[in-house]
Formats: sequence, C-alpha cells, structure tokens
Amino acid sequence: MKKFTALLAAFACAAVLSACNEKKSENTSTTDESLNKVKAAGEFVLGLDDSFPPMGFRDKDNNIVGFDIDLATEVCARLGLKLKTQPISWDAKEQELNTGKIDCIWNGLSVDSARAAAMNLSDPYLKNRMIFTVKDKSLSNLESLKGKKIAVQNGSTAQKQLDASDVGKAAKEIVPFDDNQTALMDLDKGGVDAVFLDEIVAKYWIVTNAKDYVVLEEGLSDEVYAIGFRKKDQALRDAVNSTLSAMKADGKFDEISAKWFGK
Repeated sequence: MKKFTALLAAFACAAVLSACNEKKSENTSTTDESLNKVKAAGEFVLGLDDSFPPMGFRDKDNNIVGFDIDLATEVCARLGLKLKTQPISWDAKEQELNTGKIDCIWNGLSVDSARAAAMNLSDPYLKNRMIFTVKDKSLSNLESLKGKKIAVQNGSTAQKQLDASDVGKAAKEIVPFDDNQTALMDLDKGGVDAVFLDEIVAKYWIVTNAKDYVVLEEGLSDEVYAIGFRKKDQALRDAVNSTLSAMKADGKFDEISAKWFGK
C-alpha cells in the first residue's frame, strides 16, 4: 500500500485548476443560495458509483465506505451537515447533478475539458494515472495489446481516452462495463485480455483480492481528481473547497490518506 502515497498531491495542482475552472468566485451571482439551501436541508447529498474502491464502494456489510466518503464525512461534520451518499449511474452523472438529485459528484471524478465545461469543479485533491492491468504476463507493453479485448468503464474518461488512442483503435474489441469491478472480474474469468482504468483502483483491487496481475508501466495519461458541482453553485463549491483546505492544513486530510493508502 506504500506505493499509493506517491499518488497523493492534495491541493498542489493550482495550475490545473485554473485551466479546469475558469469561472472564479468574483463572477458568482449574489443570488447564489446553494450553500444556504444545503444548510436548510441539513444534509449534503453526494452522488457516486458505489463500486469504485478505494474511493467509494460497499463493504462486506453493504455500507458505503471509502477514501472520498471519509473526506466528505469530515467536511460535513465541519459544516454542520449530515452526509447522504446516493449511488447513481456513472454514465448519467451530469444529469443526476443538474436535475438536483444530488449536490455534488464526489467519487474519483477525473478532470478533463468536457467535465470542466459542464461542471463547477473543486480544486484537484488527488493525482491518478490511467493504466492497463493484465492477467497474462506475456502482455508486457502497449504493443502487445494489439488485437486484444480491452475492458473499460462506460461513461468514464478512460473510455474516451481508450477510444481515441492507438491502442484502442488496434484492439480486437473495446468492451464497456457499468463499473470497474465487473470489468476486473471479467478479466479474472478470461473474458477480456486487459482492463483500462485508474491506477489507484487497479492497485487497490489487486492487493485486496490477492491477484497476481500486472499493471503495465506504459499508461495513456496522468490525471487529477476533483469534486463536481452544478455550474451556478459557487457558494457550496467554495465552502467544501475551503473546508478541505483546512483539513489539509491541520493534518486531517493526511490522517484519512494514511488510513486508505498507508504511510
């Protein structure tokens, strides 16, 4: 688990933020009631794919747990709110957000230009890399994936990257799954030859399931995770963002990180 610590880079991505979230607080309408509305309701509704360990997933007792869940629980405690976790279809996450069913998307949400245009993103809080994991050790590089079946989560940034990549174009088939867990189980059964997904998720799954799989050294991109809010909800976004910053300053963020990723 020690390898995970290299991925942690909380609030060190200001340059990425400026590219992802051009609309600043000073442009927020004075009628923005997003924070007051959540406080009046007394709860903060977090939308997630509940099969995305270690960020947000169901444990053996069917409770939703994870790194992002622990972060959000602490944020809510400091804001005087109750956290409500709401599983959603990842492929319809923007619709779930914009129709008001959830207050945010907080579940290993990778930043890209489309999401930055569609949502009001928090500061990036975690680094990630998009990689291929394989069961067959003869598949040692991207070249070896030509003519192979590659699994990917439907509606993810991974799917967009894979579809546009030379690896994806040379694949025998790109097989979409509703979630990464199902894709990895299909890899285990031999239904696909590789899975393209978040390095954080792949390594956590390999360790916790004691699988002798390989993460290829060659990936397609580096990414960062952020929290997605509705475009107009600047006050709510700023309150959550500021609370996370305070947690980083007082050590709580690192404490939660150590729990999930080790020291």
